[in-house]
Amino acid sequence: MVKRQEDFKYYFMKYIVFILLLVSGTGASAQSTFIYSGRIEYERKVNQHLNLDDDSEWMLEIKKQYPKFVTDVYELVFSPDVSVYKLAREKQDNKYTWGGKPSSSDLVVQNYGKRQLILQRDIFEQTYLLQDSLRNFEWRITDEKREIAGFDCRKAVTRICDSVYVVAFYSDQIPVSSGPESFGNLPGMILGLAVPRLSITWFATRVELTAPTAQLLQPSLKGKKTNWVKYNADLQKAMKGWGKEGTSNMWKFSL
Repeated sequence: MVKRQEDFKYYFMKYIVFILLLVSGTGASAQSTFIYSGRIEYERKVNQHLNLDDDSEWMLEIKKQYPKFVTDVYELVFSPDVSVYKLAREKQDNKYTWGGKPSSSDLVVQNYGKRQLILQRDIFEQTYLLQDSLRNFEWRITDEKREIAGFDCRKAVTRICDSVYVVAFYSDQIPVSSGPESFGNLPGMILGLAVPRLSITWFATRVELTAPTAQLLQPSLKGKKTNWVKYNADLQKAMKGWGKEGTSNMWKFSL
């Protein structure tokens, strides 16, 4: 009888150890699961009243007619080598100020293998096709964290145009160095982005694990071929004398 009790205890303890090892192994496996392909939806929220700071009756009337904030949905499809970012859909009830309506032909292709950036962008009456190297943002990674679309993200900050701060939240659970617009160069996917001086934010609302097709990763392209240097020179010439609005546009077109 004593021997049977000892056998029972022995096998029971082996069973408990087996379960603990199984659970810990499953947890370790889940924590080490990384996502290299998929589709992300972002809500982009823009403050349309940013440059409407004139207190004249005409400007006050404009502010009454157009909502302060508009939100649109963008998508980013990605693989281990390429990502494509573009407009997914407009919110049906949006009412845009002049120049605020998003273009369905705008897109950004980041090719990490070739270290190449392709940016197709409609600016007023001109479609530009910018082809250059991937941007080398100098990020400062902080200890601040937050959860976005179910992913743990870490905060990083950088600057564009010398003085415009950009705040990003990236997840190393998606170890693909990309994000909204032309941002990247972080050890993970950017799921949250904010440019406070432009009052624009992007936050992921959905991450789909379906791998994109080759067709989605190779969109048709068009436009006036250029690079960053020529692109910026063209825009500065076009918006010379525009004052505060011109400066704000230059920042926006540099995203």
